[in-house]
Amino acid sequence: MKVTLKDIGKKYEGREEFTLRNINLEIEDKDFCVILGPSGCGKTTLLRMIAGLNSITEGDLLFGEKRMNKVPSKDRDIAMVFQSYALYPHMTVYDNMAFSLNMRRERKSVIDERVREAAELLQITSYLQSKPSDISGGQRQRVALGRAMVRKPKVFLMDEPLSNLDAKLREHMRVELVRLHKSLGTTSIYVTHDQTEAMTMATKIVLMNEGKIQQDGKPEEFYNRPANIFVARFIGSPTMNIFEGKIENGRFVSNDSYIKAEPKPEDKVKVSGYEGKRVSLGIRAERFRRVEKEPLGDTFECELDVMEMLGKEKILFTKLPNGQDITISVPGYLDYVPGNKYMFGFDLDALHFFDAETGLRIN
Repeated sequence: MKVTLKDIGKKYEGREEFTLRNINLEIEDKDFCVILGPSGCGKTTLLRMIAGLNSITEGDLLFGEKRMNKVPSKDRDIAMVFQSYALYPHMTVYDNMAFSLNMRRERKSVIDERVREAAELLQITSYLQSKPSDISGGQRQRVALGRAMVRKPKVFLMDEPLSNLDAKLREHMRVELVRLHKSLGTTSIYVTHDQTEAMTMATKIVLMNEGKIQQDGKPEEFYNRPANIFVARFIGSPTMNIFEGKIENGRFVSNDSYIKAEPKPEDKVKVSGYEGKRVSLGIRAERFRRVEKEPLGDTFECELDVMEMLGKEKILFTKLPNGQDITISVPGYLDYVPGNKYMFGFDLDALHFFDAETGLRIN
């Protein structure tokens, strides 16, 4: 089922400002769309509008070609999974999963078939006669997913369903959710503040901030071509390094002249109209290169302040002579000593230029 949002806006009664406005989005049939953003950006409000739990102040919500603005939630053919599992503690796993079908007065044979089919897919068949209090958090989350699955909805809505799980279990459940989505082929809309969940699970990401969509597209587009500085800093761990400066004779020169970078030819064309103007230069932590010999060209010296050892990589928190912080990621097998000074250069294929006034990418 294709889901389309046209100029969607939300304004709560008694408030002057819109919480959401000018939301335009197309979620194709069978997409796994992740709505991502910091707390308070409006992502859950948007999901609840799609679900029919919040009213729509302006704009149109379409399921396929049908306008859904005034359609009650129960008639939208959706299923929603919440952050809290919302299971009935006095019912067995089987009865929790069968609850919505019982309310619809489906035949017992149909209910049993759907519940057991979902339980087998989610690997919880052996827990069907258990109570929620007798199973783990991960198993309870699977029950909540199973309860949604048995309805065979046209659209799955999920509001931070993994946030209550520990890190290892979240990693496992991410893989399980992707497998489940591929198996069911149902359009899924998933809300989270966790960029790892978005980058690893989504076929389409929608990044929001302050009630507006900052960028939407495939995960790799966010990493390789962020639309603005907010996107550049939000996506990626460690966050992207941003340097303020201007273009002088076709080169980027930071405000204090400690950082200088010669753009590659195609980037020079992009920034040619910014000669003498303020720009921001972005580079991801893993795209610096260490220079062992005397400094040449686009290099800088920094002092290693703090180092984090993560196994396959080390995160170096370094400082320029002016005190500016730079975060650099290097392979874990390389030796670095806090307090020492090191020379680094830029991977010129990985420079991102942004307009300093608007924060928008210079294309």
